Amino acid sequence: MWRRVYLLSATFLLGLFVFSSCKKQYNEQGKDTLSADEILGSVTVDTFDLKTYTSSSDSIISSGRPYGLLGSYNDPEFGPFQAGFYTQLRLSGENPNFGDVSQIVVDSLVLALEYAGYYGDIGPQNVEVYRLSDTLSKNTTYYSFSSKSVLSTDLVETGKQTFVATPDKKTIIGTQTYDPQLRIFLDKSLATELLNEAASGGQHFTTNDNFVNYFKGLYVKVNNGNQSSGKGAVYYFNLDDPQSKLTIYYKQAGLSKTFDFLINSNCAKFNKIDIDNAGKPVSQVVLNSNLGQQEFYTQAFKTRAIVSIPGIKGLPKRSVIHRADLILPVQYQTGSRYTPANQLTVTTKIDGKLYDTGILGVYDGYFKQYKINLQGYVQAVVAGQKDITEFTLAPSYFVISADRVVFNGPTTVNKMTPKLVVTYTQH
Repeated sequence: MWRRVYLLSATFLLGLFVFSSCKKQYNEQGKDTLSADEILGSVTVDTFDLKTYTSSSDSIISSGRPYGLLGSYNDPEFGPFQAGFYTQLRLSGENPNFGDVSQIVVDSLVLALEYAGYYGDIGPQNVEVYRLSDTLSKNTTYYSFSSKSVLSTDLVETGKQTFVATPDKKTIIGTQTYDPQLRIFLDKSLATELLNEAASGGQHFTTNDNFVNYFKGLYVKVNNGNQSSGKGAVYYFNLDDPQSKLTIYYKQAGLSKTFDFLINSNCAKFNKIDIDNAGKPVSQVVLNSNLGQQEFYTQAFKTRAIVSIPGIKGLPKRSVIHRADLILPVQYQTGSRYTPANQLTVTTKIDGKLYDTGILGVYDGYFKQYKINLQGYVQAVVAGQKDITEFTLAPSYFVISADRVVFNGPTTVNKMTPKLVVTYTQH
């Protein structure tokens, strides 16, 4: 079944707004104040000319996010989307004492990743894990296109590269039940190396700083070859959850034991995203903005939709704006594998920088459209407090998801077209 699950919190979304943009406040005059007399004297306008197009983003910061993305799918409208992540590991306890390691028998080495959601078609994927040969730093900004050098050996245990995700199924380990996890079994020889190094008397396990200089981290990716159009999925993992970690399971003198290497907020980490829009309609609209009048797009990590409405400035200056709804129909068939994003972030651009308006577009699955309340913003334009009438739209989880949307443009061949509907009275 093709579906999308979001367990990403509203608190994190609010933090994401604050992190990525500057908050602006707008005049709320006229909101929900339409009296009976004003109803008789009000004017409703829905004939604004809209200019719609798509812009491409090249420098998306992907470091410092608590969610790691892994997987790939081939979108008929947008092309292949592939995601992986780099991360450091930290000791669960400094200077561990493993005793006589010659008495240790390693049972398994497991990289556990707790699911936070997914987008796409649940089916077999092939995972690969590599050891970094280059260091990561929390003081460095990494982008979605950034790469780090790795050793050539795939650490995944032979015969266990293929997985079928179970993001809605609890994970049982022994007698304990946990939230859903992807559990990747790595070659036990790495566990043996780590245990021997810890017992060698050297400095690598004495502090976390020493450890991350010795074991620089992991790169987790997929290798699914050339997927057919409409196949595949991208999974989201909560890397800061305590259950996301690398664990050695071993026996010593007949006793079962474990040792954890943690992934947490102290670890440097970033997502690597590869999106190939070449030959797809979205790439043509990016190159020729006029084509955006037919249909326009937004896709996480890559493109943003633009809606320009210069006619807002033509509203009477002494107007009280009672409603201003931007209606954006989408191209989506019920049951399609590619669902629109649940929410859109609405920003404006000033001197090349995006500013959060505090406005959200919420998807209405019944009408297959977004309805965006611009009442406060339009009032601010009419009052001369704001001058920008061009809006930038993107999935609210732009830097931690695989969401995408295809919008109808003003000249679409489809029945529903985008429009701004404004109701006001003039004083």
